[in-house]
Amino acid sequence: MNERSAAPGALALIESLVNTLLDIETGADALDTAEVRGCFGIAADAVDEARELRESLRAALLAHAGHPPHREVTPLGELLSRAPLYVAVDARDGSAALAPAPDAPLLSRVAAAVAEGLVQGTWMRLKACEAPDCHWAYYDRSPAARGRWCSMQVCGARAKMRRYRAKEG
Repeated sequence: MNERSAAPGALALIESLVNTLLDIETGADALDTAEVRGCFGIAADAVDEARELRESLRAALLAHAGHPPHREVTPLGELLSRAPLYVAVDARDGSAALAPAPDAPLLSRVAAAVAEGLVQGTWMRLKACEAPDCHWAYYDRSPAARGRWCSMQVCGARAKMRRYRAKEG
């Protein structure tokens, strides 16, 4: 959908997961395919939980951009509180990070990605497009962190055209 480069570090996982909903209006969902579920390590019987997580993430990313949730969802903090994590300490330099256990479920990997983003100061720059028919996740690299759309050429241009037409009419 957009021309932006992927979010940095582990936030790319979150961005990819949120963007598995291919079309909000039609409901086209990449999680319906075994191939995409496999990329995220989602079992066929865990798709509903993955969708719940995805939409809670989308609501948080909309909040990062200053927008209300797209619909009622389980609060992200409530979901992430169920994620088993541990503190991994690097023996070489003593650095530490929250990490999911080996073969951890998607929820734990997402929780670790959020924690990494918080530590690196990048979490709040992961946003969802303000276009109501899009809400695609993107990483805002603008200097003031005030980006509004996943794509200036698509969603941004449409929004500007709508505003222009509203002024004319």
